[in-house]
Amino acid sequence: MNPIVERLKNGIITENPIFVLMLGMCPTLAVTTSAVNGVGMGLATTAVLVMSNLMISALRKVIPNGVRMPAYIVIVASFVTIVELLLHAYVKSVYDALGLYIPLIVVNCIILGRAESYAAKNKVLPSVFDGIGMGLGFTIGLIAIGALREIIGTGKCFGLQILPESYEGVSIFILAPGAFLVLAFLAAVQNKLGLKGANRHVKDECAGDCLHCSLSCNGKKEGDE
Repeated sequence: MNPIVERLKNGIITENPIFVLMLGMCPTLAVTTSAVNGVGMGLATTAVLVMSNLMISALRKVIPNGVRMPAYIVIVASFVTIVELLLHAYVKSVYDALGLYIPLIVVNCIILGRAESYAAKNKVLPSVFDGIGMGLGFTIGLIAIGALREIIGTGKCFGLQILPESYEGVSIFILAPGAFLVLAFLAAVQNKLGLKGANRHVKDECAGDCLHCSLSCNGKKEGDE
């Protein structure tokens, strides 16, 4: 498979940060009261992911190993500040809706995780597409959760009336508990479709009892060469 296509597929499907890796749960649960909020947070995070992956990959041979995490945080924080100022200047409604969660992108484990596990070890172009793939996967996840919560909670989506106007809505879905319910439902769907989350690489002989399991994560028994 083409490396660029593989990076995109990896972020959107194979290792979707929300439904497979279960990363970035704080903004996922907090801002997805509507699909529009999901789009705003997803695209903001994608922009930071792409730019930080590009910069960290370009400087991977320059940044000393002993200070790599502080250096990553400074790079990410710089791009988050740029994105925050741009949102405040040109998309004020999104800025007001997302509020505190924009600066908290700095400590989003998706961004630091990709910086450490991929961008710091690979060339610039693959790292950029890794950021695009992960960002799109995160955005799709946020939109899916936000749209489902909004439709069930209000009968609308992106400001359009989806369900009949007589529909009163289930208010719990636009409150905090609704985020957990929708996330659990969508995670169950992705498991049903065969994306098994953190254990997706373990072979079928795994019984699910990790405490007494004789298999390692690569499907080999302990002691096997």
